[in-house]
Amino acid sequence: MLHTVNKSPFESASLKVCLGLAKPGSDILLIEDGIYGALAGTIHTAMLAEATSAISVYALGPDLKARGLPEDRLIPGIKVVGYDGFVELACANDKVQSWL
Repeated sequence: MLHTVNKSPFESASLKVCLGLAKPGSDILLIEDGIYGALAGTIHTAMLAEATSAISVYALGPDLKARGLPEDRLIPGIKVVGYDGFVELACANDKVQSWL
């Protein structure tokens, strides 16, 4: 399953709930303000870094750029994808769950 998270973990519990329910082998794509969860050095870093051992985590590159965030600020193990990668993830998974 592909999980998309569009809310910042600093304003919503969506990412935390998503990580608690996502099964190993799932994909999580952080989009819009959800990409703030991918930043290294925050109170959410350990939670997300731990999840990358069983779940593939991605951040949408255009949303990073729109917020002026360079890729080198991301937690190691988080992959950056473009819109084409978003489409590939949606096609590769039989279900998409949006965490709003």
